[in-house]
Amino acid sequence: MGGISRIPSLKDSDVDQDLAADLQSQVKEAIAQRNSLAIVGGGSKGFLQSAQVETKLHLAGHAGIIDYEPSELFITARAGTPLAEIEAVLAERKQMLGCEPPHFGATATLGGSVACGFSGPRRPYAGSVRDHILGVKLLNGHGEILQFGGQVMKNVAGFDVSRLMVGARGTLGALLEITLKVLPLPELEQTLLFKCALADAPKRMSALARCSIPLSGLAWAEGHIFMRLAGSEAAIRAAHAQVGGEPAATGASFWQSLREQTHPFFNGSQPLWRLSAPLASKIDVPEGEVCMDWGGALRWWHTACPATEVEDMARSQGGHASLFRDQQPVLGAMPPAGLLSLHQRLKKSFDPHGLFNPGVLGLH
Repeated sequence: MGGISRIPSLKDSDVDQDLAADLQSQVKEAIAQRNSLAIVGGGSKGFLQSAQVETKLHLAGHAGIIDYEPSELFITARAGTPLAEIEAVLAERKQMLGCEPPHFGATATLGGSVACGFSGPRRPYAGSVRDHILGVKLLNGHGEILQFGGQVMKNVAGFDVSRLMVGARGTLGALLEITLKVLPLPELEQTLLFKCALADAPKRMSALARCSIPLSGLAWAEGHIFMRLAGSEAAIRAAHAQVGGEPAATGASFWQSLREQTHPFFNGSQPLWRLSAPLASKIDVPEGEVCMDWGGALRWWHTACPATEVEDMARSQGGHASLFRDQQPVLGAMPPAGLLSLHQRLKKSFDPHGLFNPGVLGLH
């Protein structure tokens, strides 16, 4: 087993800054003065609702890759480290973040990506952000710095606090450091196209997903199913022969535009809803209003329909819906009614003074 692989170009530069002590002092001062704090990273997720306070706890300066051991498939970095920097360092060693987190802007940080919990097109086939979290260092609402998890994946008994932070949007504390599992880059990727009407897409994608092929993306847009294969040249050639389809010359740019929501579909003027539904469930809306990812399990819908109508439609298909983008910042996914009390108890345990991000996710 090799030792820890340091990154001199980052460790010796201005981007390597440990501001933990200063951040802790700010939190303790806020507790003493009974103030609340809005946790701020790179600001790339500004379309989401921010905390309902003006005093900010800035994490973007708390940056730098701390540990990276390619042979052990993990990386540890401070929360303010730019996501692009981490991906570039991993790519040099032919590795990647398997959850393919979207940036939504050049200033995206690792901490913000984990706190929001968004995953890209590879999510059903390589796992979500939560699946790749190995450990975190957290500054909680008591002003304590706590360490959870480690650098290797293992089964744990009890509560997995590290993964609890994914999608919590900073309501339970400020992430200081994050350790993630990383994956090897595939030898080759190829995107295949299948002409398909929207009405037929869910069942057809569900059938494709059941094939024994090296899938890394399956989406519907522009009247076509886009299938991304990843693996060895031989495996991709065999999969192509099995399922057919036409090679897409611009496959890589399509998946990038889907991940970062720069595809023309996302330029629609109507509010954008995020729907989760069973793979083969039907869609009864105009083709131009919908785009699908994750093999049909994730559906984006531009519509001015009332929220109750959108939510009822999602529930009728066995799924749920949340408003993702609008003219004003949106709240984000609220905890289901049955789990709200659990979320509130967790908030009280980690942040008893209601210090962090009040109002976000409906928690105070």
